[in-house]
Amino acid sequence: MRCALGALLWISLNVDAAESPLRFVVPDSWAMPMVQLDHGGVTQGILYDVMLSLATQVGVPAEFHVMPRARVQNAMEHGEVDVRCYAAQSWLPNQSGDYIWSIPLWRQHDMLIGLPESPDSITPANLPRQPVGTVLGYSYPTLQPLFDNARLHREDARNQEQVLEKLHAGRYRYAVSNQWTLDWFNQRLLPDRQLKTLAVLQEQNVGCYVRNDPKVPVQRILRTLLRMKMSGEIDDIIRLYIGNESSDGVANRGK
Repeated sequence: MRCALGALLWISLNVDAAESPLRFVVPDSWAMPMVQLDHGGVTQGILYDVMLSLATQVGVPAEFHVMPRARVQNAMEHGEVDVRCYAAQSWLPNQSGDYIWSIPLWRQHDMLIGLPESPDSITPANLPRQPVGTVLGYSYPTLQPLFDNARLHREDARNQEQVLEKLHAGRYRYAVSNQWTLDWFNQRLLPDRQLKTLAVLQEQNVGCYVRNDPKVPVQRILRTLLRMKMSGEIDDIIRLYIGNESSDGVANRGK
C-alpha cells in the first residue's frame, strides 16, 4: 500500500511540475500593437500572441504579470516571473542575476515623429527649445544630451500610444515612437492626417531573456523561440496586426 501511495504521490508531483505556468512579465507602458491591456489583464497583441504560442509549444500554461516598468527587473531577480520579452541587453547594463538570452527576435527603431505638416526630415540637434513626447521611464540616448542641456525637454506619458495621441492633438510638435506603434496608430487616420517619421534616432536588436532556474525549462524555451523565428511564425504574427512587415520592425510597404 505504501508503495502504491508513494507512486501516486510521485506522479502527482510530476504532473504539477509539468503544468507549472510560464510566467511572463508585461510592462504597463506597452500599448498596441504590442499588447492590449484591459482591466489589468492582457488580451491581444503581437507580443501576447508570441508569448502565448511560446508557452503552448513548450507545453505549459502561460501566465501574464502586468506591472510598472520600474518593477520589472526586480521581479525577475526575485523569481516572481520567468521570462521577459522585447528587451535589449543595452537596456540593462547593470543586470544582476543568472539569465540566458534568446537570439535577436526583432529590431526596434526609435524615431522622431511629427505632424503631417512637418518637414520630411529634421535634425534633432537643430530644433529650437521645446517639449518632445516621450514615455515615462524610457531612455533615449540620442536625445539625452539635448535633454541635459535643456535644448529639449521631456513630456512624459504613461505609454507609447498616449504619446502619439498627445502629438496628434497638438500638445507638442514632436515625439519619439517605435515603428510598430506608429503604424498601428496611423491605421485609424486618413492618409493626409497620419503622423510622419522625421528621423531615425536609434536601432537595436531585441529579444527575450529567461531566468536560469532548474524549475524553468530554459533550453526548451530558447529552442522554441529559435524555431518560431526561423519558421517565420513571428513575422506572420506581426503581419496580422500591422500588415506586410518583417520582425526587424521596418515596414515593407509597396514591396
